[in-house]
Amino acid sequence: MQLTGARIVLTGATGGLGEALARALAKKGAVLLLTGRDPDKLARLQMPAGSDYRLLQADLGTSVGIDEIVAAAQQFEADMLINNAGVGGFGLLDEQDGKEIERILRTNLEAPIQLTRSLLPQLRMRPAAAVVNIGSAFGSIPFAGFAAYSAAKAGLRGFSQALRRELADSRVEVFHIAPRAIDTPLNSPAVNALNQALGNASDSPEKVAAAIVDLLACCARERVLGFPERLFAWLNGLAPALVDGGVKGKLAVIKRHAAKKI
Repeated sequence: MQLTGARIVLTGATGGLGEALARALAKKGAVLLLTGRDPDKLARLQMPAGSDYRLLQADLGTSVGIDEIVAAAQQFEADMLINNAGVGGFGLLDEQDGKEIERILRTNLEAPIQLTRSLLPQLRMRPAAAVVNIGSAFGSIPFAGFAAYSAAKAGLRGFSQALRRELADSRVEVFHIAPRAIDTPLNSPAVNALNQALGNASDSPEKVAAAIVDLLACCARERVLGFPERLFAWLNGLAPALVDGGVKGKLAVIKRHAAKKI
């Protein structure tokens, strides 16, 4: 996908990965429509000198927010949508309340689907277009302590694959890129402590953003970022019982940190 001159809508632009990705895309010459819920954080975005970008405050958790992004994207003549906005969800399922689960599913799965659906007519009209869904390794390696989050990210992966096949006769490409843990404010102290206790590697937002930009410029349409996570994702698809056993051995540590999540 050609990034120079691409007109890209990026959701979740005020997060750690979102801001790093916005900068990386701007350096490639993309024209950006950056969206986020918090107007103050949007105003504080640090973009490279000479970047061509616009800011839009909108809440993807509401239908009104989605409609605002769609209207702005149509006026912007977008040819790429990057569904990056997301929320975390660490905790044992029977200790999470219903509204927290709704928020996890709404932000990480329903909102990207609804936004993509609404923007498809616009994208179909462009000479070349793309939908890029930023998932998670937990969408391919569902993990204890992240049941609702893993379900949402697995759903996003399935949505991406189905949509890619649905649009195979069109000019709209579909990407699904699944990072492993990222060092961002999205991680609660409990998540950071869990990653440290389990020895889980984390990547900087800048490293992940650079990998995403590289993948958009080449032929890969789906990728789990990081090793051994990519291997475990493949293994989970082939023999999930083996991964069951591996995670079971870590369950006591996961439960201990989940109890401290607040």
